[in-house]
Parts: sequence; structure tokens; C-alpha cells
Amino acid sequence: MTDQQKAVLLIEDEPTLQKTISEILIQEGYKMLNALDGEIGLQMALREKPDLILLDLILPKIDGFEVLENIRKNEATKNIPVIVLTNLENAAAVERALALGALSYLVKANYELEDVVQKVKQAIK
Repeated sequence: MTDQQKAVLLIEDEPTLQKTISEILIQEGYKMLNALDGEIGLQMALREKPDLILLDLILPKIDGFEVLENIRKNEATKNIPVIVLTNLENAAAVERALALGALSYLVKANYELEDVVQKVKQAIK
């Protein structure tokens, strides 16, 4: 681990899942930032400029697509890797998220938490 802890922003409206993912990533040595809705998540992304964003698409206030779009439009955050972690399992959503600049698209039901951790590690080297 470097002197500077890598920060991961998790934008997820399901508190139990947020807690579980956060605990695992903290054990892996990451600093966790959490938001329960898209609006707070976007504000945190712009303010904190994390090393990586884990983003759900179905969120209260503003959805993940809009969050991703705003992150990509902003000079300070446009290069932050974003991994979409969602239950939205359709080709159009996948295409749209990737077109907006998501690094990868994980459907929650198809991935174990260990897989998510591996994706995070690969994305933040």
C-alpha cells in the first residue's frame, strides 16, 4: 500500500450491500466514501475526487446514468474509473453505461464480492 490510501466512492442505495462492500474494501486497505443516492454521490465525486467510483444505476434523486454523465463532463473527475454495479441487466443499459465511459459493468446477481474486489484492484493500480 502506498502512503496515500486509495479512495473508493460507493454510490449504492441499498444500505446492507453498501456496508458489506465497504467493510471488504476497508479490509483490503481502501478508504471508503459512501453515498445512498445519486445526488449526494455526485457531490462527493466532485468534491472528493476518489480514485474509483462504484456506481449503482437505479438510485434515488438522480440515477446512475446521470451521475456518470456529470462525472465525465467535469474536468476534475472525467478520468476517474467508474465500475457500474447494478441489478439492471439489459443490453441497452450496458451499452449506455459503457458509452458514457464506465470501465466495466457488473450485474450484482452474477458476481461474488471477491470478484468486485478484484475489479477494484485492477482498476486502481
